Amino acid sequence: MKEKADPSLDIVATDLTSAIGRLLRRLRGLRTQANPNALALSQMGALARLEQSGSMTTADLARAELMKPQSMGVILASLEQEGLIARRPHPTDRRQILFTLTETGTAARTRHRSAKRDWLVGALAELDPAALKTLTDAIQVIRRIGES
Repeated sequence: MKEKADPSLDIVATDLTSAIGRLLRRLRGLRTQANPNALALSQMGALARLEQSGSMTTADLARAELMKPQSMGVILASLEQEGLIARRPHPTDRRQILFTLTETGTAARTRHRSAKRDWLVGALAELDPAALKTLTDAIQVIRRIGES
C-alpha cells in the first residue's frame, strides 16, 4: 500500500506549475509585443524543430509537434511563403519532400531567442543577489525533477 503524499507537496507542485506557466506565457508574449505580425506559436514551433533536428518531412514534423500532417502542411505552406523554409527532395525517397530552414528562417529564430534572452536577463538583473542565488540553486533542482 502506497503512503499518501505530504499535503504540502501538493501546494508546492501547484505553485511550481503556476509559476513556470506564468513565466512561459510571459516569454511567449514577448513575440507579439515586439511584433504584432509575429509568427504563431505553431509556426515558431515548426521552425524551432527544424533548427534542432535539421531537415524533416511533413509527417515527421507533425509527429514531433503532436499534430495532424494536414495541419502541419498548412503551417509549412505559410512558412515557405514567408521564405523561412525551403523544400528539397528526400535523398532516398523521391516521393517525399524535406523542409529545411532558410537563412531568413534561421535569422528569425535567432531574433526570437535573443528577444526572450534579453528580456529574461533584464528581469534577472533586477533581482537582489540572494534571490539570484536562490534561483540559481532552484534551476538545478528543477532540471533534476525534469529528468526524473
